[in-house]
Amino acid sequence: MFIEPAIEFNKRGWIEVICGSMFSGKTEELIRRLRRARIANLRVGIFKPQTDNRYHPENIVSHDENSIQSIPVSNANAILEQVSTVDVVGIDEAQFFDNTLPDVCDTLAVQGTRVIVAGLDMDYLGKPFGQIPALLSMAEYITKLHAICMQCGNIANYSYRKTGNAAQLLIGNKDFYEPRCRICYAKGDLLK
Repeated sequence: MFIEPAIEFNKRGWIEVICGSMFSGKTEELIRRLRRARIANLRVGIFKPQTDNRYHPENIVSHDENSIQSIPVSNANAILEQVSTVDVVGIDEAQFFDNTLPDVCDTLAVQGTRVIVAGLDMDYLGKPFGQIPALLSMAEYITKLHAICMQCGNIANYSYRKTGNAAQLLIGNKDFYEPRCRICYAKGDLLK
C-alpha cells in the first residue's frame, strides 16, 4: 500500500498598501488591521521611520490619538533584521523610507509575511511621493482613503501645504497641512 507523504502547508505572503492624503485615516486603518492580526494570535512587527516623531518617539499615533507600539528604524533594511519570527509586518509613513523599501516588502512577502504599508501617495505638490508608487505597483491589495476638504466639505485626496516652505519633506500636522478636494487644491491660496 502506497501512502502519499503529507503536503506541507506553504505560507503565503502579500503586500497591502493603505494610501491617501493627510488626515484620511491611513494610520488609523493600519492600527486597526494590526490589532485584528494580534486578536488572531498572529505575531506582529510594527515599524516607522525614526524621522517621524510628531506625536511619540516610538509609537505609531493617528491624528485621532489612537496608538500602537512600534519600532523606529533609520532605514528599510533595518526592518529585515527584526522580523524573523513575525507573521505580519506593519509599516507607517512609508513615503519617508529610502528606496530599498519596495525590495524589503517584496522579500518579506516572498518569505510568507503579510506586509501592510501605509503612506501618502502624493506630496503637497500633488506629485507621486517616495516609495508609495512602486509599492502600489507591487501590492496585491490597495486601499485608497479620502479625507474631507477643509474648504468645501467634499472628499479630499490632496494634502495642501499652508506654509511657504518648499522642501518636499516637511513633517507636520494641522499646523502645516489641510486636506483639500481637487478643485479647492487647484484654487490654492485664493481660498485664504
